[in-house]
Amino acid sequence: MSERERSPRRGMCSAVLFLEAITLGLSTPVMIAVSDVSPAVALPVGLGLALLSIVASGLLRSEWAYGLGWAIQGAAIVLGFLVTTMFFLGAIFALLWGSADLLGRRIERERAAAFAAFDAEQA
Repeated sequence: MSERERSPRRGMCSAVLFLEAITLGLSTPVMIAVSDVSPAVALPVGLGLALLSIVASGLLRSEWAYGLGWAIQGAAIVLGFLVTTMFFLGAIFALLWGSADLLGRRIERERAAAFAAFDAEQA
């Protein structure tokens, strides 16, 4: 893959989703041991969200997958109703996700303009 084809937005957002997947996966034993959530609820919710984060990370080549990423951020915050700490951690990851998405878009726009200027100069 050439430098022009590499997406900084996708790379940064993917990193956020992978780190969030670890946090969501580790929230599962916390739900069971600390918050007294039934394993029948905790396992599909915690591990399901972790798996969804990993899958969404791989789907970021499509624009709709960024919407899925935003949905995961909302679900991580809502998970705070089961594990209170997730209100805070979910908000932190939503902030990281939003920053990666916003800055990634800005970098892609600036890179496209720089490559266009370079190509015009070379012609």
